[in-house]
Amino acid sequence: MNKRKAQLKRAVKTRAHIKRLRMDRLSVHRTSQHIYAQVISPEGKVLASASTLDKSLTDLKHGGNIEAAKAVGELIGRRAIETGCKKVAFDRSGFQYHGRIKALADAARESGVEF
Repeated sequence: MNKRKAQLKRAVKTRAHIKRLRMDRLSVHRTSQHIYAQVISPEGKVLASASTLDKSLTDLKHGGNIEAAKAVGELIGRRAIETGCKKVAFDRSGFQYHGRIKALADAARESGVEF
C-alpha cells in the first residue's frame, strides 16, 4: 500500500467516526506550499474557512511553515466562533498529528474552539 492510499484509508475511517457523532468538524488539508482549514456542518455545508491564501494573511512570507499554520489556526478559530461553532471534531484528513497540523490545532484551541 502506498502512502496516499494509507492516508485516504485513515481519513475515511476518521470521517466515518465523526459522521456518527453528528457534530461540526474542523477539516484540515496540507500541501507543501499551503495549509487549508474548514469548519463543515454534519450536512456538508461549509460554515467557515481559512487558508494561507486568505487575503487577511498577506503578511506571511511562506505558507508552508509552522508560523503560517498557527496564523490559519487562529483565523479559523475566530471565524468558527463567529458562526456559533464552539465545539467541533478535528478531522486531520489522515495526516499525522505533528508539525503544522498540531500547530494549527493548538492555535484553534487557543482561539476558543473546543475539540
